[in-house]
Amino acid sequence: MNRVTPWRAVLVPDAGQRAVSSDYFRSEQHLRAEGVTHSLIVEDGAGRALRVPLVVRPIEGTGYRDAVSPYGFPGAELNGLSEVPVDAIDWRGTELVSLFLRDRIGGPYCFAGGQPRREVCLIDPRLPVRFRSDHGEDIRRNARLGYVSAAVPVKDATREEREALKALHRRALVRDHGGAEYCASEAWFEEVFTCPFAWLVTTRAPDGTVASAALVVLSDGLLHHFIGGTADAYLAHAPEKNEVPVMVELAEKLEASVHLGGGVRPGDALEQSKRGFANAASRFYTHDLICDPEAYARLSQGHAEGGFFPAYRAPRS
Repeated sequence: MNRVTPWRAVLVPDAGQRAVSSDYFRSEQHLRAEGVTHSLIVEDGAGRALRVPLVVRPIEGTGYRDAVSPYGFPGAELNGLSEVPVDAIDWRGTELVSLFLRDRIGGPYCFAGGQPRREVCLIDPRLPVRFRSDHGEDIRRNARLGYVSAAVPVKDATREEREALKALHRRALVRDHGGAEYCASEAWFEEVFTCPFAWLVTTRAPDGTVASAALVVLSDGLLHHFIGGTADAYLAHAPEKNEVPVMVELAEKLEASVHLGGGVRPGDALEQSKRGFANAASRFYTHDLICDPEAYARLSQGHAEGGFFPAYRAPRS
């Protein structure tokens, strides 16, 4: 007779320390920057456990709490486990209503049955690397004009380079998203700038000005293009394209692939541009977990339907 593994979940208020690893998205610096409050420990009854960093939040107007994983692609410190069946987990020890978890790119995934969010573009240095013709032409033109790109560990970057990254990232959010996307605080940057798993890639214009900059981070075998931006004055030359060969060279040294991300919407211009660099693809998954079904249903009454998770945080209908 088959025996069901007695999975059990508990929350530990340790600021995510039990989930720390030598990967950027579970590094001490990133977890502090993101304000992680707890580690979720999911035990298999045989001495092994998944360890997931979480930000636990009160649900306004109630005595309940829920949780989200920190920004990025943290998944879990797996410890030899993966694809844990969520329906077999006893969630009562967490005292959470729900949990939204961002998993690592390409797996192995911590829980079974994740939600596919979008396809993402990769550059695998082990495969032939060929950029789309217009990308290659822009990169060669910029080099002829005197644009120079380089990567340094972010902890060794100059103050000028760090301040340029901050300014260009914030400007990009305003220009491209109206400022509504992920916007890092000064405290966030101060933590991340000490991380040993992060690099700053800059492209300088012919006059020496930083024309574009990107923070790239190593996590779970991928070198992720995490945040960045381009100065308004240099948009016409697209100097950020010259960062890509530098990232590929760095990824090759690190025995990793470059993760460029995807578009805002499937098939949009941003995705098509990234596909022009990519020679591989993967998937980004999330997990929408309901830990207390009765409380979840009660709190969700009167809220608009439409796929928002958790439903009780959607606008009221």
